[in-house]
Amino acid sequence: MSYPIRPISEDEWSSFSGVLAEGFNWTPHPSQSERWKANTEFDRTLAALDGDVIAGVTGIHSFTMTVPGGQLPVAGVTAVSVLPSHRRRGILSQLMRRQLADVRERGEAVAALYASEAVIYGRYGYGRASDELSLRIPKHGSAFVAGAPSDPALRITVAKPAEVRSTLESVYESILAERPGQYRRNEHLWTGVLADEEFDQGGAGALRCVLAEDSDRVRGYALFRVKSLWGDNGQPDGELLLRELYATDPAAHALLWQSVLNRDLVSRVKANRPVDDPITQWLADVRYLNASWGDELWVRLVSVDAALSSRAYSAPVDVVLEVADDVCPWNAGRWRLTADTASASCKPTDEAPDVSLPVAALGGAYLGGGSLDAQHAAGLLTEHSAGAVRALATALSWSPAPWAGLVF
Repeated sequence: MSYPIRPISEDEWSSFSGVLAEGFNWTPHPSQSERWKANTEFDRTLAALDGDVIAGVTGIHSFTMTVPGGQLPVAGVTAVSVLPSHRRRGILSQLMRRQLADVRERGEAVAALYASEAVIYGRYGYGRASDELSLRIPKHGSAFVAGAPSDPALRITVAKPAEVRSTLESVYESILAERPGQYRRNEHLWTGVLADEEFDQGGAGALRCVLAEDSDRVRGYALFRVKSLWGDNGQPDGELLLRELYATDPAAHALLWQSVLNRDLVSRVKANRPVDDPITQWLADVRYLNASWGDELWVRLVSVDAALSSRAYSAPVDVVLEVADDVCPWNAGRWRLTADTASASCKPTDEAPDVSLPVAALGGAYLGGGSLDAQHAAGLLTEHSAGAVRALATALSWSPAPWAGLVF
């Protein structure tokens, strides 16, 4: 069946959010719903209609996101859901295809999302572009290696998050361009980050903040909650839930980690961090990271030529790519990617391919953290010219590893 699809108006917000509440089995607090509404770009929403019923929805945040070597406008896909009563009718496919066509029409070459279920979005050409580590570090295993960076000019200051909002925004803005996947936050996103009503706390206490600063400026911050817990015999067994930690330099970064790891009445720190967070190098016994791995951001190249021409490369490369893309047919075909560390171009060609691959593989590698070599070894892409996959993977690689750090 085909369902009419259109953006919603503000007075349809209740029905739109109701689809998400059903799809995600979620009952938002009215204040959460209002925050969410305030951050909604209504002209970038889509609703699939079954008569007068909104049966499926999606939306987009218009982001400026860091990519290797610069920043690009990126469509941040969000709020994707279909009513349980309307599953298996092709509604999601219709919404995703329409959305990608709209993104292309707006001139955005890249779309990105967080996947509630990782199995879904590969069908629409999204590739796993960044990973993260879930850490559970016990205080008794928090010793640092000798030689970890330090600066005697630095000190830790306790602050109320809402009172230092402008400082936090300034620190974040100063590091935004360093890591692919980071994106500029508007005022509504910052309001959500710092929200601290009882329903935001989830039983984990008030949002807390420490700053790393010297006599001239703040060089980093950490936001966290502490779940107060006690053992059977009255021993403190608190759990610190690290929400954000950003710093402008290694010494400030290390001091902030030490501050949260050594907090009184806390037995362990839980955090989701990029795979190359320096804590993986600073901890004297890496086994105490108790790290588990998971996917984070997923990326889709909406316009292959524009996307590949708009990022930097770590090494020269000259390859012909045969791209398979049955969702965005304008991408399907052969493209010659020619790049060095200063410039890049991607143009259609009739030349024989060096590599054949699905568009999702390029999306997964786009931010610099992909696994093209592993996919080749697994038989998921085809190399026609010896060494072409390795050359492409090397050119696309980037440091630091990509990580967005805030679900949208």
